[in-house]
Amino acid sequence: MARRRFDAPEEKDKKKITKQHLLKSARIFRFLLPYKTLFITGFIFLILSGLTSLTFPFIAGQLVDSVNNILSGWTRTEIAIGMFGVLVFQALFSFLRVELFTRVSEQAMRDIRLAVFKKMMFLPISFVEKRRVGELTSRLTSDVTQLQDILSFTLAEFVRQITTVVLGIGVIFWVSAKLSVVMLSVFPFIIAGAVIFGKFIRSLSKKVTDDLAAANTIAEETLQSIHTVKAFTNELLETLRYGKSLGDVVSHSLKAARYRGIFISFVILSVFGGITLVLWYGLGLVESGELTVGKLVSFILYTTFIAAAAGGLGDLYGQVQKTIGASERILEILDTEDELQHQQKFSGESKDRISGKIEFENVQFSYPSRPEAGVLKGIDFNIQPGEKIALVGPSGAGKSTIVQLLMRFHDIDSGRLCVDDKPIYDYEIRNLRHHIGIVPQEVILFGGTIEENIRYGKPDATEAELVEAARQANAWGFISSFPQGLDTVVGERGIKLSGGQKQRIAIARAILKNPAILILDEATSSLDSESEKLVQEALDQLMENRTTLIIAHRLATVKKADRILVIQNGKIIEEGSHLDLLEEENGLYSRLVKMQIEWND
Repeated sequence: MARRRFDAPEEKDKKKITKQHLLKSARIFRFLLPYKTLFITGFIFLILSGLTSLTFPFIAGQLVDSVNNILSGWTRTEIAIGMFGVLVFQALFSFLRVELFTRVSEQAMRDIRLAVFKKMMFLPISFVEKRRVGELTSRLTSDVTQLQDILSFTLAEFVRQITTVVLGIGVIFWVSAKLSVVMLSVFPFIIAGAVIFGKFIRSLSKKVTDDLAAANTIAEETLQSIHTVKAFTNELLETLRYGKSLGDVVSHSLKAARYRGIFISFVILSVFGGITLVLWYGLGLVESGELTVGKLVSFILYTTFIAAAAGGLGDLYGQVQKTIGASERILEILDTEDELQHQQKFSGESKDRISGKIEFENVQFSYPSRPEAGVLKGIDFNIQPGEKIALVGPSGAGKSTIVQLLMRFHDIDSGRLCVDDKPIYDYEIRNLRHHIGIVPQEVILFGGTIEENIRYGKPDATEAELVEAARQANAWGFISSFPQGLDTVVGERGIKLSGGQKQRIAIARAILKNPAILILDEATSSLDSESEKLVQEALDQLMENRTTLIIAHRLATVKKADRILVIQNGKIIEEGSHLDLLEEENGLYSRLVKMQIEWND
């Protein structure tokens, strides 16, 4: 089944236009306030452009009547020059309207994107974990683009077309009330039919788009898993799947094309049939002397303008509905309480450098998404400054959760968590994290240069500090061997570097940060023996005189720890040094070590 695409709003993304939704969505227009002068000026030119366009049919009628000398004082040439002048003014007003609205929309959308991105940067981890990355990035792309469309085009067209319909109807009644009644009795049926038919066509077109997305998904997933496909010799199966999906595309496309053809025929027949009726009746009025030929021409032109404007209102109404949905999704993010706002609930704040003492006292915790499943069930331990503690246990025991609570990615449910004898909530959250460094199992590097990735630990570091950090991390050897050195581009997620090289870049980044508390989360688990040796040497250098929490299974890292905490089912069941815990033959740690030795043999 095709995954939902986040680059195009769907029909279900439309919101019903109600007073409540309009008032809520109107809050997004606060981003226009810095540019209100430009916006108001653009709106004035929009009105002027609409008014000048409505004078064109009137002048055209005057030009026709000038042939029969119905008008006095104006020659045909003078009227034509006047008509050209109106067109010049309309072109100028339209240009200024587009120019000003584009300036406003571009700058306002920049502000919105920046505000949403900044908000995302400070949102709690729990908010991000509950949503797909594609869903969040779509807020910055498709949703903001939807807002931009309404400011730069949809809003202007909506106002212009409503103005055209309202003023146009008033003008045609002034030209000929009888002919207006005939026209208004016919055109509502034509417009209603066009709107209903158009909506049906759009639903068919959406099916084609969804079918094509499904076909593209099959192709994408198959090519990404080509090794698996070939290993199971399922090339023909995937070809058949893709062919069937393309068959659905063709089937719905042909159906949509058939109804689109019927729709076009209906529009041509009904619109021109209506104009023919108006023309037939109007000529009768001309014969009776109730109407001049020029006024009839003006009436027909006004009728065409009104029909085109009314027919386009349906699509514009749908665009406004989508915009309301997009603005509500953006406001959902902007209205979410971020970590800085959350911090205001707590009283204290400390910006002093911490020594690294850590204390967990009867800490209980469950993830918000699974409140019934306790992850930590009364964790008690303390770490002295500079002490190295290893957390060991089976997967899901709660080791990584302890680290996340220390970094305040989540808040504890109950108990007490202190750093330097001070509750963790008395620290400003960003200042707390500034004193904590982490070397994860899966190192994520940014797609820039090696220098940019190392400097991430301390953006204002000097080049000398950066090189020294690379040396201490055993990374300078391979960095200097590259032709571009520190300017070497690592590629997306560091794809151009080996696992060991990426780990040493991460260690250099942590060294440059110079944290008081260090977290090593399975930092050597995925490396070969040679890379592990180099990384371990760098880690030993990094751990000196720092409080260190080590999450690891490999003995090379664990056995050097001052103490080992064995965790199972959210509780600490064993505690001691490597040698002490080995003496407990029936203990969990002893069994884990024996299993690892047997596996390596």
